Amino acid sequence: MKNNWAIDEIIDRALEEDIGPGDVTTQAVLLGNEMGTARAVAKAEITVAGLEIFRRVFLHLDSSLNVTICLQEGENVLPGTTLAEVSGNLSSILTAERTALNFLQRMSGIATLTKAFVEAIAGTEARILDTRKTAPGLRLLDKYAVRIGGGTNHRFALFDGILIKDNHITAAGGIKEAINRVHRFAPFGMKIEIEVKNTAELAEAIEAGADIVMLDNMPTEEMAKAVSLAKGKVKIEASGNITLKRVREVAETGVDFISAGCLTHSAPAADISLIIEKLPC
Repeated sequence: MKNNWAIDEIIDRALEEDIGPGDVTTQAVLLGNEMGTARAVAKAEITVAGLEIFRRVFLHLDSSLNVTICLQEGENVLPGTTLAEVSGNLSSILTAERTALNFLQRMSGIATLTKAFVEAIAGTEARILDTRKTAPGLRLLDKYAVRIGGGTNHRFALFDGILIKDNHITAAGGIKEAINRVHRFAPFGMKIEIEVKNTAELAEAIEAGADIVMLDNMPTEEMAKAVSLAKGKVKIEASGNITLKRVREVAETGVDFISAGCLTHSAPAADISLIIEKLPC
């Protein structure tokens, strides 16, 4: 993963949040010199993401630990599969355990759900996108996990993509006025995307010069009409009420992109445990 400094900051904050002035349980239970090995084991069928973050959490706390990654990011694994092994001082392992697992479970959960969405639309031309509905402070990791699951990142933040939402349209006084203002401001080469609720708004957005149009919570039947209207003029993104059950029928309307906030705001954490074995004295 890139952005090493940002990842280090995320790990720093997470460890500080969990440990604070000290791990009182581990300090009370252990003498401090016990050695052992811990295995991160999948307890369900999952797509694995976040192994490098998992490794770096332990080494961030104690650089003397030895962490071995047992497989590749993005692999699908069955229950009982060992994902990584950590060996060394057990006090360090126990203190970093929860933070390391939190990252690995969250990222693997996102990758697993994303993979399910990608597989559900296989054979269509649509691509699965994420949104900005990420955990505050964890967007870098959340969006990385989407890519590992086979999805595509939408804009990372407010600074790297223009998306005119309904509240922007209201504040500007209409679709045409909002797009006209953006044309005067937008950096060269940056695409202009706008959200619409029906085919009449779509037609207005096309006429005003949008590059991409997001169909917001549009029924599938009307979505198919919108795709026909927009063909060869603008790219179409479907968004709102995108579920795993519905995503196939949305893709079959011919949309170019399907964005799903649930990939990052509602993905269940992957079921992964850390199993510790103490070495004999």
